Amino acid sequence: MPSPEKENRTPPPSDDEGGDRGFFAIFIVGIAALSFSAGATIMLADIPPSQYLRNAWKAGVALWEKETQYNDIGRLDFWSPARNDKKGVTVYDENRAQNGLTLYSSGDGPHAVLIDMKGNIVHEWNTPFSKIYNDSSPIKNPQKDEYMHWHTAKMQPNGDLIVQYTAAGDTPYGYGLARIDKDSNVVWGYLGTAHHDFSVDKDGRVYALTQEFRNNSYPYRTQLKPPRLDDFAVVLSPEGKEIKKVSILDAMINSPYDHLLDFAPYYSKEDVLHTNTIEVITAETAKNFPYGKEGDVLLSFRDLGIIAVLDLDQEKIVWATRGPWLGQHDPDLLPNGDILLFDNQGQLDDPDAGMSRVLQFDPKTGGITWEYDGDKDHFFYSDIRSDQERLPNGNTLITESTPGRLFEVNKDGEIVWEFYNPIRRDNPEKPGEKLIPIVSQAERIFDDRAALFSSPTKGEDQ
Repeated sequence: MPSPEKENRTPPPSDDEGGDRGFFAIFIVGIAALSFSAGATIMLADIPPSQYLRNAWKAGVALWEKETQYNDIGRLDFWSPARNDKKGVTVYDENRAQNGLTLYSSGDGPHAVLIDMKGNIVHEWNTPFSKIYNDSSPIKNPQKDEYMHWHTAKMQPNGDLIVQYTAAGDTPYGYGLARIDKDSNVVWGYLGTAHHDFSVDKDGRVYALTQEFRNNSYPYRTQLKPPRLDDFAVVLSPEGKEIKKVSILDAMINSPYDHLLDFAPYYSKEDVLHTNTIEVITAETAKNFPYGKEGDVLLSFRDLGIIAVLDLDQEKIVWATRGPWLGQHDPDLLPNGDILLFDNQGQLDDPDAGMSRVLQFDPKTGGITWEYDGDKDHFFYSDIRSDQERLPNGNTLITESTPGRLFEVNKDGEIVWEFYNPIRRDNPEKPGEKLIPIVSQAERIFDDRAALFSSPTKGEDQ
């Protein structure tokens, strides 16, 4: 009887079997090469199904970035290298500053802080997105709460806040709005991918920006290839219910200003407008502004460098202008008809002063009527975000987002109040370097709302 070892021994492969395997390997490599060549030809020729392949590639890259590049809070773009060691209030001239409370939101989480003029914390709000999220949201796999912050927080007459949730490492990055009371309880939530900014009219209606991917095309604007992240202006009832929605890109296409879309930079074709501001025009501000009426909204298109007015009734852009600014944010219509805005990267005369400035201009002439620039001793630069507020005494409260700085200047450009976000953390990429969370928006509270918050709750001179 043969031994078990001999019965179980595998016979050596024949020359024919080796040849078959070699042929099969060559066959597979050939198929892969042909597939690659066919795919490349389809993509370069931009013929069907090139768009599906392009979309699949972009989706894969976005998912990879979300899973691998946003796994440490310190790597989020809500944090920046600290410019210095300053914390809290560093300048306060009580005789020249507009005294009151200051509300700001911080990049270290979905919360807002109310401080007095010395930096003492008077009140805080903290409401994570998970408290308003439900299955009706178009965001099916939202980021963790700690990967979000409130880009904008605005106090209402009764002390409630309306806040906007922004997420890092996701698109759409706008997750929605919420109204929260003094104790951080949710009054209402809106999950319509609201982003950046919103405005509230005298009747409590909320004018907001939302974003969504669209796959439509335009016959005479073939550079606007789908899918694009498009912006919408929405109007919400005082209870947070959507009552109107207008495509801002359609409103631009159907206006006399559609040719301005031809000047979109190459890097913004998939987010061509990047609308970062919406401000409702009031009866007061409409009086001296000939380009819009009460109920229209003032918009800012960052990468196009455009300030525009959208007539929500006509669903049409009725006025637009460009100027000597780059990457602008937060155009505010003033009662005299001028527009005040944050010019992020347009200060080019003195590199040692920083590239940012705040401009006030006359929209009828385009002339600059007031300007604040930094200098070598007061470096002033925020590459993105930021805003400003004209105060009743004529001073201007400025939010320099990237370095986590708020400051107030008088008409002569003198700093009469300054505050640095006191939060720090270690930079995971550079040992020994500290990171500071951004402050994307601030508001000085000086009217009856201030009386609702009477005394500090934590410490002194935070």
